[in-house]
Amino acid sequence: MASQREKTQLGRQQAMSSDAIMITPDERDAAEKQISDQTKRIDFYITEYSVEILANKMKSGEYIVPTYQREFTWEHERKSKFIESLIMGLPIPFIFFWEMEDGKLEIVDGSQRLRTLEEFLLKGYRLGELDQLSNVSYFTFDDLPESRQRKIRNRSIRGIVLNEHADEAARLDMFERINTGSKNANTAEIRRGALAGPFMNLVIELAADERFARLAPMSVKSKDERGYEELVTRFFAYGDGLNKYRDRPSDFIFDYVKNKNTLFRDRPTLSEEYKRRFQETLDFVERIFPNGFRKTATGKATPRARFEAIAIGSYLAVQAKPEIKDLDRSQLDVRMWLESPSFVKVTGSDGANARARLEGRINFVRDQLVQE
Repeated sequence: MASQREKTQLGRQQAMSSDAIMITPDERDAAEKQISDQTKRIDFYITEYSVEILANKMKSGEYIVPTYQREFTWEHERKSKFIESLIMGLPIPFIFFWEMEDGKLEIVDGSQRLRTLEEFLLKGYRLGELDQLSNVSYFTFDDLPESRQRKIRNRSIRGIVLNEHADEAARLDMFERINTGSKNANTAEIRRGALAGPFMNLVIELAADERFARLAPMSVKSKDERGYEELVTRFFAYGDGLNKYRDRPSDFIFDYVKNKNTLFRDRPTLSEEYKRRFQETLDFVERIFPNGFRKTATGKATPRARFEAIAIGSYLAVQAKPEIKDLDRSQLDVRMWLESPSFVKVTGSDGANARARLEGRINFVRDQLVQE
């Protein structure tokens, strides 16, 4: 037997195609009561704490990470980027708390930001390579000048504290609403969305190549984050020249893709030319390099710096010395230098995006192949 509420909803659904829905006074009163009840569940006040206080409260256990929160999954790059934003004085999103009965604050949203602050200020966390503040790359907090340390400690971040009316269901609901679609898009995803066009279409097509996946394996997470599209784009962008490169790969590649989309529209035959370049490079790498782009025969990951060195270095070597294009491993043995300390050094992660390092690893492979 359907309830009166179900009958009312059914009647509305049937009337949706017309403007015949009439809201009764009782329905209006029920709606107002529901709004009032839900509002009470999320009553709040606003706070503002310095970064120093926030970090110390995390350390002392004043802030509690609840069971419904996801694991601390920020990778090294994202933590470094957050600290870079903090140092630069960029706005930091609100932290959401719930005030527990004992006066401690449960973190509804912002635990990863707070844990990163604690790591950096109090636990000796060392930054990775930074984009805007390249001279601060690989610093710890204590490596900064004392005056800068004080400025960072004194920076304030605002918080919203839910009062005791906010039960667990309300807190979980708020967390889910705050985080719906909040995963930051990486640069490959941004390019895919903002730079649709014939060149981008080619990148997407080549990124799905099965042989490429076999030669350059990567984790499911990296695949989902458009890792193969990033590698394909870098292959073309760096292979076409670094004259305008200023140690900012995201800006350089974004402009490159934008310009290539325009060029491909004007010259449609370029698509086949670039596809052939990519496939011929894979042919060469598959034939000459025993492990493809991997470090070992059983490797399940492809370091980006290693891919750039081998892929672009191979392409440039074939351009400089076309006769090596059809050689095999018995005629062009790369194993000696591929496992050498020199190659390991030039494909290391330190300063990986600096132009000198980028050119160094690409030219290392090119020169080794050409002089064989």
